[in-house]
Amino acid sequence: MMNYSSKLLEEAVLEFAKLPGIGNKTALRLVLHLLKQEARDVENFGSVIQRLKKEIIHCKICHNISDQEICQICSNPRRDRSTVCVVENIRDVMSIENTHQYNGVYHVLGGIISPMDGIGPGDLTIQSLEEKVLSSGSEIRELILALPTTMEGDTTNFYIFRRLKNSNVRITTIARGVSVGDDLEFADEITLGRSIVNRMDFESTLKN
Repeated sequence: MMNYSSKLLEEAVLEFAKLPGIGNKTALRLVLHLLKQEARDVENFGSVIQRLKKEIIHCKICHNISDQEICQICSNPRRDRSTVCVVENIRDVMSIENTHQYNGVYHVLGGIISPMDGIGPGDLTIQSLEEKVLSSGSEIRELILALPTTMEGDTTNFYIFRRLKNSNVRITTIARGVSVGDDLEFADEITLGRSIVNRMDFESTLKN
């Protein structure tokens, strides 16, 4: 247990320590670093964090984080809207974008089906995905299922496939260059990029 000479210092350290992967010692270093900065820089830091919480919204099309109603990816006319990559979360969008191997758009589920955690299909944006695919004016020709290679990810993949297998949309999944049990954000860019490029029809994976 650390002994603090200032109650304000202690409170600041405790707040930083709430962040994932940040222990008390690292939190103390961060707080002491901020104390060394100019007041204007610290105020700007605090202002940005407050604006992040108050002003960030979710894209009404893909559910990615955005500053506007429609995110920069969905509003980019150079993106291929006929191909939609289905991912678990926002971090996965960033991981795939970093590969520079994909030029379609995304659909962020906001999680994966996990009965043990009380997460069912109704807690995700699967209905929104179905509506996009099945709408009369839909441009979508392919869905790429790029979910974690875990039991929960596979369950979610199969649920989406079962719901949309009778549509005219091709349903594919990323190649298993990503190790079983891995989240996409931990895959290296080359492996993840190859997994996107070498994707396969989802139905073929059910026969293995």
